[in-house]
Parts: sequence; structure tokens; C-alpha cells
Amino acid sequence: MTSSATTAPAHPEITDSPEVSSRRVQASRSGVGRIREDLKRFGPNTTASPLALDEAFAYCRNLANLHYENFTVASRFVPARIRPHLCSIYAYCRWSDDLADEMEDPAQARELLGWWRSQVDACFAGHATHPVFIALRQTIGQFDLEPKPFTDLLSAFLQDQSQTRYESDAELLTYCERSANPVGRLVMKLASVTAPEALAWSDSICSGLQLANFCQDVRLDAERGRVYWPADRLRREGVDPANLCNPIPTDSAKQGLMQWAAEARRSLVAGLPLVQHGPLWFARSVQLFVRGGLTILQNIDLQRGDVWTRPLTVSKGQKLRLMAGSILFPRSTSVSPIHQPQTEA
Repeated sequence: MTSSATTAPAHPEITDSPEVSSRRVQASRSGVGRIREDLKRFGPNTTASPLALDEAFAYCRNLANLHYENFTVASRFVPARIRPHLCSIYAYCRWSDDLADEMEDPAQARELLGWWRSQVDACFAGHATHPVFIALRQTIGQFDLEPKPFTDLLSAFLQDQSQTRYESDAELLTYCERSANPVGRLVMKLASVTAPEALAWSDSICSGLQLANFCQDVRLDAERGRVYWPADRLRREGVDPANLCNPIPTDSAKQGLMQWAAEARRSLVAGLPLVQHGPLWFARSVQLFVRGGLTILQNIDLQRGDVWTRPLTVSKGQKLRLMAGSILFPRSTSVSPIHQPQTEA
């Protein structure tokens, strides 16, 4: 990208106290309450009449529009003929994620994820009653989607109910292969991108975005009892995982987080050649994903690794620069020096 798209932004916008901002960010990311409420109408053993196809797609679109991170999903870059199918995939991921993360306890989450898996099987067998699967059945048929990406996601969310620690980067990336990479592969099907090297780039981007989210949410995840930060990194940086919930981080925690964020940056940049494949809308969408992830990581650096007292946001100015860069330079693989991966000390 040119300098107009990569100029270092101002510090992230912080307007609330850390406690209020943390609750606000957590709620906006998880859609707290929506899926729980919809379970009363569309959950197991409910008797609501199935929605018509256009109503099911509208439900998926409304669910997608509810979430802050969805500026890439509902992007104007995506052609009108593709957008409903992107929303149906997003709605599936949103339900899956919230069934795993927003229930009362792991036992309830496992039960609901098992029910959700049965809905996947029914959908691929040609039957659907839940609005997400009514829409998704159309998407599956039109783009010849296979069950594996959908079931891989569920296997990762089921794993979250029992495994809350990871020993190494390699072990965590194995988790990302199922928790993040399938989403990119599904979107590639919508764009008819099938080159083997493109699959590898997509996986690198999706894993990098997952790592970036883990970095920015390290305190929120720890409060849920989950530590995705690999144990060998914690030991190397002298960080006690028991202190990750503390509102005030240690210097070693902040420094260690910046080192971990560098791993996410390397993964994102490694996948950037994907923008040179597929239709223009796909390239622009990938640019938004990659550059958005790099911006989150840049903000971590600007805050010197402190995601505990100053929850991260992407400012309006940063979003405008991301959008402009994706419009003007959709095929660019250049990376500003501030985003260049650095060798760990």
C-alpha cells in the first residue's frame, strides 16, 4: 500500500473507564443475549414454523449486521448475489461461537453444540428447520460446499469446553486449523478460488487473525478460565498465567504480549499474496481482513502491550484508511515498515 493507506494512526480511541469499556467490547463481540433469546424460538424441542427462504436469509443478514466486526462481512465490496450467502455462513459461525461461549456452563454448551451438529447433518441430508440452515442449505447447494469446514468449527468449539490451556505455538495452531481456517476456506468457495497455494495463504491469514484476537482478548479469555497464550511463551517471558485476570499487567506480561503479537503479524503478512487471486471483491475483502488485523496488532504496540487497562478499539480514522486502501489498492502486497514482521529476541 502507499503511504496514504499506511500512515501511522493516532492512538486508539478510549472514551470509557477500563471496566466499562471491557464490558462494552465483550458484549459487542459476543452478541450477548441475542442467541440465548433466539434459542427460545429456534432451539431444541421448539415448535416454531420454519421460515420461508427469504425470511431465513433476512434473519442471517440481521444477525450479521448486529455485530461490530461485521464491517467486512456486510461490506459493499461483496456483490449482491454473494452477500446473502456470506451472511448465511457468518450466521452459522455466530451461532456456533455463542453456543460455545455464552451458555451457563460447559455441560450446557456441549449439549447445545451436539444439537447444532445434528442440524448440520440434517441440512446436508436435505432437511432444515432452523433459519440459519434453511438459508445455508441454499448456499451449500449453490456453491457445492462440503460438511468438513462446518464440522471442524464445531469440533474446535467442543474442545473449548474441556481444554483451556495450550503448551506451544504448534499446539495452538492445530486448534486454529479448526477454529479459524475453515471460515476462510468457505469464503474462498464463494469466490471460486481453489489454487493450493491460495488455500495455504488463506489458512495463514485466518490463523493470524485468530492469534490477533487472542492477543487483544487475553484478559477477557482469562476471566472465562481460558488461556490461549502458549505455556512455553509464558514461561519464557516470566509471566504467571494466574495473573492474566489482574486489571494491572506486569511489565513482563506487556512485553510478552508484544512478542506473541509479532507471531500473529508474521502469519498475516505471510498470507497477503492471497489478494492477487480471485475476483476484485474478494481481494478487497481480504485486504480489509489482513490490514484490519495488522491495525489491531499495531495498536497493541502503540499501547506497549497493555490490553488490560486500555481495551483496544479500531478508531474511525483507522477504519476509513483501511477502507480507502482496500478500494484503491486491492491487489497490493506491500507492507509498511510498522507492519513488517520482526525477529523475536
